[in-house]
Amino acid sequence: MSAPEPLSARSRVRVLFLDLNSYFASAEQHDRPELRGRPVAVAAVMTPSTCCLAASREAKLFGVKTGTPVGDAMRLCPQLVVVEARPELYVRIHHEVLAAVDTCLPIQKIWSIDEMECRLLGRQCEIDQAVALAKSVKHALLTRIGPSITCSIGLAPNRVLAKLGTDMQKPDGLVCITPQDLPRILYPLKLTDLFGVGKRTEQRLRRQGITGMEDLCSRPKDDLVRAWGSVHGADWWHWLRGEETQEIPTHRRSIGHEHVLPPDLRNPDDAHSVMVRLLHKAAVRLRREDYVAGALSLYMRMVGDGYWEDQLAIEPPCRDTPTMLRALTRMWDRLPAEARRRMQPMKVAVTLANLVPRREATLPLFDGAARSSRLADAVDRINERFGNDTLYAAAMHRARDSAPTRIAFGTVPRLEEF
Repeated sequence: MSAPEPLSARSRVRVLFLDLNSYFASAEQHDRPELRGRPVAVAAVMTPSTCCLAASREAKLFGVKTGTPVGDAMRLCPQLVVVEARPELYVRIHHEVLAAVDTCLPIQKIWSIDEMECRLLGRQCEIDQAVALAKSVKHALLTRIGPSITCSIGLAPNRVLAKLGTDMQKPDGLVCITPQDLPRILYPLKLTDLFGVGKRTEQRLRRQGITGMEDLCSRPKDDLVRAWGSVHGADWWHWLRGEETQEIPTHRRSIGHEHVLPPDLRNPDDAHSVMVRLLHKAAVRLRREDYVAGALSLYMRMVGDGYWEDQLAIEPPCRDTPTMLRALTRMWDRLPAEARRRMQPMKVAVTLANLVPRREATLPLFDGAARSSRLADAVDRINERFGNDTLYAAAMHRARDSAPTRIAFGTVPRLEEF
């Protein structure tokens, strides 16, 4: 029988996870002092039909939260100040946050524009040391940036529990979960508090007889595998016990962009121009992340009801914009002319799919394809040096100023993209 784990080991943590509070709204309050202390919501466009991207802590007291329609938010909080999103500001402050955190300890991984993970080593894993480090991170944000940018920090034996800790005390929280606290500290949580557990997964768990967190934590590993319908259930069994699992390297499956068209662009010609612009942006990201694409998908949702979508294989897989534009043109031309005239598009989306890392792809057999790839790289370098869209496809000229750079979940645009 193995010797019991020393008490000092059982009271150690290995991960510090940081989650910025109401980030977009807090960034606006930081940049505009007149908004501090007032209920603020950030929206992608200034229209009552869109949703709030973020709400300040003052707005949340009235029930306004991410995803609340702006019209509903104004009814919940008549004094709400709605501001249009400024992604460039949020990326700039994100880098200031990284610099502030880095004065205290290295950042292991950036999970999104407002979430990051730090690994603790040696004596840093001791509870007193870890809590002191967390407090020093908070102090660095206060002194190097300002009082509007606050964070909740979770300390735990693994990343999953540390992230859960950030949700257990907001705003400006600090929660430490030690192996000794498990699993009892998790019992007050709801099943949907676990990341990746939405309504459907919760229903699947309940069909397996799992009624809450205490029940979930007491189940054997096989029950969780059956409940999740995959080995992901086994991962949760280990995570809930403070253990770490080996993360399997994955590669990206798709790269895409979507855009809600303003009223003056809700016609077929302008929708086509916006799709060309979205494809241009997706192709630049594809090359930056060093992939080739084997398929292109287009989607349009119409005003009122209805949609159109199409997909085309790209053979051989490519990475240059002109080849992708020719694929888009073929798909657009498959739409009957009469159907195009009747369309009133409201939203368009472009997705590059069937991605393969370039190092694993078959090299072009013909010199023309190789030249196109080199030309695409040259255009990217010119745009990086002289500004976004210095060179661009003529077909997107009508929509050059449409579909500005946004911040998608899990990605942080480079400042140069603005």
